[in-house]
Amino acid sequence: MLSADEKKKLAHRLSRINGQVEAVRRMIEADEYCVDILMQLSAATGALHRVGEIVLDQHLNRCVREAMESGSDAERQAKLDEVMTIFRKYRK
Repeated sequence: MLSADEKKKLAHRLSRINGQVEAVRRMIEADEYCVDILMQLSAATGALHRVGEIVLDQHLNRCVREAMESGSDAERQAKLDEVMTIFRKYRK
């Protein structure tokens, strides 16, 4: 689980990302230079990826750690399987 402070920080990051995506929409509507649009898309994608990294870090350091320290063998295996699924998805 994310703390209230972490949730607030992520919400702020996501608001900024939302603003970046809205800027891309406006740029496309205004027929702005493709390279400028691509740069803005890259910034938004990178920022969204960073949010994913933060959430993954919290999951590994809280949920997975807890399962490894106090869970049953089945719970530990389920968490490992879950993490592998996440890594496969993010690898792409």
